[in-house]
Amino acid sequence: MPDHVQWLMQIRKGAELSAIVQKVKSQTSKALKRQDRQLDRNWQRGFHDHALRKEEDLIAMARYVVANPLRAGLVKSLRDYPLWDAIWL
Repeated sequence: MPDHVQWLMQIRKGAELSAIVQKVKSQTSKALKRQDRQLDRNWQRGFHDHALRKEEDLIAMARYVVANPLRAGLVKSLRDYPLWDAIWL
């Protein structure tokens, strides 16, 4: 997605989600700076998370995330999206 990230992951017990997000933001900003693509602000402050509680929710959420480029009009078919074949689909 050109203006946001949706991420479906399982974190290890004891891992801090905020530390993971901070690391991703930091590493991405550093990589953009190395490519002279640094923007005034690459990331907004904070983030929104949603915890999945039931196993059956995982498939629905994976399908929602993978279908985002299609809904946004970035691809004409899910097959045009390189990550469409996620293990949950």
